[in-house]
Amino acid sequence: MKIGCVREIKTHEYRVALTPAGVEELRADGHEVLIEAGAGEGSGMDDAQYQEAGARLVEGCEGVWAEADMVLKVKEPQEVEWSRMRPGQVLFTYFHLAADRKLTEGVLATGTHCIAYETLTVDRRLPLLEPMSEVAGRLAIQAGAKHLEKPVGGSGVLLGGVPGVRPARVLVLGGGTVGTQSARMAAGLGADVIICDVNHARMAYLDEVLPANCTTLWSSRRAIREELAQADLVVGAVLIPGAAAPKLVQREDLALMRPGSVIVDVAIDQGGCVETARPTTHTDPTFVVDGVVHYCVANMPGAVPRTSTLALTSATLPWARRIASQGIRAAIEGSAPLAAAANCIGGTLTCEAVARDFGMEWTPAVEAVGAKA
Repeated sequence: MKIGCVREIKTHEYRVALTPAGVEELRADGHEVLIEAGAGEGSGMDDAQYQEAGARLVEGCEGVWAEADMVLKVKEPQEVEWSRMRPGQVLFTYFHLAADRKLTEGVLATGTHCIAYETLTVDRRLPLLEPMSEVAGRLAIQAGAKHLEKPVGGSGVLLGGVPGVRPARVLVLGGGTVGTQSARMAAGLGADVIICDVNHARMAYLDEVLPANCTTLWSSRRAIREELAQADLVVGAVLIPGAAAPKLVQREDLALMRPGSVIVDVAIDQGGCVETARPTTHTDPTFVVDGVVHYCVANMPGAVPRTSTLALTSATLPWARRIASQGIRAAIEGSAPLAAAANCIGGTLTCEAVARDFGMEWTPAVEAVGAKA
C-alpha cells in the first residue's frame, strides 16, 4: 500500500502524524511511504531523517493526496483539503464530526473512508484519544494559570497561593483522562480542586489516586452552579465518545462567577461543554463573555508538538499498520475497534453518535464496508 503523510495546515498546528521511526516500521512491512516535504519540521523532525528511514519526499501536498492509498493526518481535514480526498482512499486522523455538520457533509461527499482516532474503542477505552487528552488536561492548567494573570485579563489570582493567602479554587467538569490530568496538575501547583463526575466507581478511583487537595463531587446542575460561584478556574473536560458534548455551563451561569475568572473548555473539539464557548486558536486564544475569560483552543496539544507527536504516533502506528497490511475491508471486518473508528465509508455515515446529533441516517461500518470497499 502507498501511505502518505501531509503537513498540517490548521492554524498553529505543528504535530505530524508519522515519525521517521514509523516510516521504518511501515517500510519493513513492505509499504511505500510518501512524506510531504517539511511535514515534520514543527515537531523537530527534518526531511533528511524521513529519507534515511526510507520515505519518498514529495514537494507540496497535492502529490501525496493524489498518490496515497491511505493518508495519515493529525487534525480534521480543512475545507481546502476536501477536494484532494478521493473515493476509496483511507484517511486516518482526528475528525470530531459531531462538532461540525458542514465538515461531516463535506467528507461524506468525497467518498473517502474516514477512520477517526477519537472513536476507536478498546474495552470501553479510547486509546488514540487518551494521549492527547493527557496532554490537553495538563495544558489546561498551564493555560488557565496564565490567563488568571491580570495583564492578560484575569482576576490576578495565583493558582497555588502563598503562605497566608488561600490558593485558587479549580473546578474540573469530568473525571475522565482530561479531568484527571487537569486535577493532578492543579493539585500539584497547590490549588484547591473540585472534580465533578456522575460515575461513582470513577469517583471512588479518583479519591484513591488524587492528592488530598482534590475533592470529588457528584455532578448535578445545582452542584455545578454552587461551585461556579467559588471557582477561579473552570476546566471543561466532558466527553461522550463521538457525540457533541453536553452544555453543563449555561450563559446565565456566568453571572455567578467572579470577574476575571477563567474557563478552559477542552471539550471544544466536540462542540464544548460551555454554552458560550466557541473555537479559538493559539494566535487569539481567548475572549470574554460577561466578565469571564474563555480559553477554547481547539488543538491545544499542537502547542507542544514534540511531546504530542511522540505520544500520538506511538498509539496510532499499530492501527495504521493493520489497515495498511489487511486493507480497509478486512481490517474493519476483523476488528471491532476499527469498526468503531470508521465514521464514514465511501460516502456513507457509519457513526451512530454523529447521526443522532445531526438527525442523519447511518449504516454500521461492517455493513457499509462490505458494500463499498
